[in-house]
Amino acid sequence: MKVDDIHHLHVEEYGARDGVPVVILHGGPGAGISRRQVETFDPSIFRIVAFDQRGAGLSIPHASIVNNTTAALVADIEAVRSRLGIDRWLVAGGSWGSCLALVYGQTHPERCLGFRLHGIFLGGQDDIDWWFNGVRAIFPDQWEEFAGFIPEEERGSLLSAYYRRLTSGNPAEEAAAALSLRGFSAKTQTFLPDPVHVAALMEPKAALAVARLFTHYCMNEAFLAPGQLLRDLDRIRHLPCQIVHGRYDTVTPMLSAWRLHRAWPEAGFSIVTEANHQSTKGPIFDELRAAAERLRDRLVAEPSPKGEHLSR
Repeated sequence: MKVDDIHHLHVEEYGARDGVPVVILHGGPGAGISRRQVETFDPSIFRIVAFDQRGAGLSIPHASIVNNTTAALVADIEAVRSRLGIDRWLVAGGSWGSCLALVYGQTHPERCLGFRLHGIFLGGQDDIDWWFNGVRAIFPDQWEEFAGFIPEEERGSLLSAYYRRLTSGNPAEEAAAALSLRGFSAKTQTFLPDPVHVAALMEPKAALAVARLFTHYCMNEAFLAPGQLLRDLDRIRHLPCQIVHGRYDTVTPMLSAWRLHRAWPEAGFSIVTEANHQSTKGPIFDELRAAAERLRDRLVAEPSPKGEHLSR
């Protein structure tokens, strides 16, 4: 699907054509569609839409940061919705996807049925500083390897140092920086060590997309004003929401989820104890499925603003 003169998006649909529409916004930025996230929605109940955001997955051009901003991604979500003839949909997102879901909802509340959010990332400087520096309080061994990739004189800003290498135009330098950054991310995501999970995230082409786009968005504080997402919650407060977060999430620490919960007490809030950031298996995967069912039950039970009930 062409969305501007440069970018074409890869879009997938699953499930029931007459089901409750839901769009899944992947993490990263740059991580691409997670089919395990698709599986957190019952295909007999939901019409599930997933797409690779600009520069991610099978979208082209690959790993491009040209015309790649939060506002552009929000416009892309609307373009996909319009192209598929969907009036309103649930918006689901994890990690970076939770941030994008909130921005989209606050920009287009009239197009949203509700939200399912996990691995909360609010896009602020404290979220970014935690990822590049704070994680060493829990993973000092992995952090030292991550920081050690950068010469000592540049370690005062690991974000800037990695970003320079990931956008240098030198393919070998970019690839090495991508694998170093993605390796650190992968090793700090799981509740227990998981070599299979780490290996799956280290495919070089995919790693470059995540590393370059992630640092691009961090350099620009997600193209958001400070505190924007919590400040503008009144635009979507009336809509149902389920928030799910792993207590031991070291990538997007639970403090961010707690802040969202305190600012939006009307939303459901589930803490999954035996979970880190990985959401594709285990207790957090099960809780995401349960949260989807709770949202579906509420949407079917309550009339929409137009007066009708949702039905399959």
